Amino acid sequence: MTVLVTGGAGYIGGHMVLALLDAGEQVVVLDNLSTGFRWAVPEAAKLIIGDFGDAQLVDAILAEHGVDAIAHFAAKIVVPESVADPIAYYHNNTAKALSLLECAVRHKIKHFIFSSTAAVYGEPEISPISEQTPLAPINPYGRSKLMVEWMLQDVAKAHDLRFAVLRYFNVAGADPKGRLGQSSPKATHLIKVAVQAALGHRKGVDVFGADYPTRDGSCIRDYIQVTDLIDAHLLALAHLRKGGESLTCNCGYGRGLSVLEVVDVVKQVSGVKFDVRISGRRPGDPASLVAGADRIRTMLHWTPRHDDVGEIVRQALDWERRLHNRSIEADRQKV
Repeated sequence: MTVLVTGGAGYIGGHMVLALLDAGEQVVVLDNLSTGFRWAVPEAAKLIIGDFGDAQLVDAILAEHGVDAIAHFAAKIVVPESVADPIAYYHNNTAKALSLLECAVRHKIKHFIFSSTAAVYGEPEISPISEQTPLAPINPYGRSKLMVEWMLQDVAKAHDLRFAVLRYFNVAGADPKGRLGQSSPKATHLIKVAVQAALGHRKGVDVFGADYPTRDGSCIRDYIQVTDLIDAHLLALAHLRKGGESLTCNCGYGRGLSVLEVVDVVKQVSGVKFDVRISGRRPGDPASLVAGADRIRTMLHWTPRHDDVGEIVRQALDWERRLHNRSIEADRQKV
């Protein structure tokens, strides 16, 4: 059995590739390398450079490699960018996902893992957020993902396909073995940005809004370590392969940290004081998003192993140092 991983040269998709290979799976990665990296894909996986919206290419991959499951990670993910350029988000995240689903149906793919987001909830009045919380996204990013969830539900009713929708809260950290981490130089993830500031790779951290109705005025998020998140994906795939029904689960720890609290942890773990600038709110940012994670623990028997924010920050620091050294070595080789 082979798993097709779209976006498998990126941050979260790349960790899925590592976990699948560790489990003895055959893996094909489809990535256009717009934000991913060729070097992030292990030699044991087959890397095909291309777009997941290219139906002819996807058809060929599914036919040639005996794919039985698709894990779909490829997407645009920056909320403010989605507000500024909604058409790009609906085209990439929604229209291309429809093309991918059409290919899956043509080739009778039975299992589909979808990387969704807590942004589908918008600004819920209830915390923590359960899967029954009304879906009311407030930005094009969240809407583009919710549309794919709807498509999966309808396609699964009409065809022999079962799916797992995993709604991520804030993903952070790196592979505990040091093989991979968040590598995009323009990443907007808070812990990544704060770690770069601590290492002197950027000039401080901007906090977007300090007037939210939260305990310190900054946004509150539920930070989940990337390996714990990927463990949930493997459990979801096993569930589907055993004949389990389609499911939708939140992926988080059920507790929130504010932006300012996370910045303080990075300062404590790194031992470095860096500038923190208070800026205005960003469009489309809800005040608080904390996961209700009872379903994933009960249905998939998921148990986090890395749910300490200090450990998550240490992983991110270690990876950022490795990434910096890799960049220096690459520059040397160019000389």
